[in-house]
Amino acid sequence: MKKIEAIIKPFKLDEVKDALNEIGIQGMTITEVKGYGRQKGHKEIYRGAEYVVDFIAKIKIEIVIADEMVKNVVKTIQEAANTGKLGDGKIFVLSIEQTIRIRTGEKGKDAI
Repeated sequence: MKKIEAIIKPFKLDEVKDALNEIGIQGMTITEVKGYGRQKGHKEIYRGAEYVVDFIAKIKIEIVIADEMVKNVVKTIQEAANTGKLGDGKIFVLSIEQTIRIRTGEKGKDAI
């Protein structure tokens, strides 16, 4: 099993969610996060005063899937979240040792 973590621009969430639903992804966890990479923040003007926004609002998507689905899920997220501009985000693929469904006690792939 693998865990996919994707950091994307907030306005791309619906497109990514819809694309993942189309390939059969049934569940995901979404978190509003802040951070920066190469973008390094930006400057804004509020009531005439300029200030620096160091951390940029992003969305973090977390999905646990079977190993054989990784390539398709990563490709789907990459295509749906891509704007071609700086700050599109990152996708991380992590190994999961075990998954247990709390309600039934199912383990492994059955618990996904």
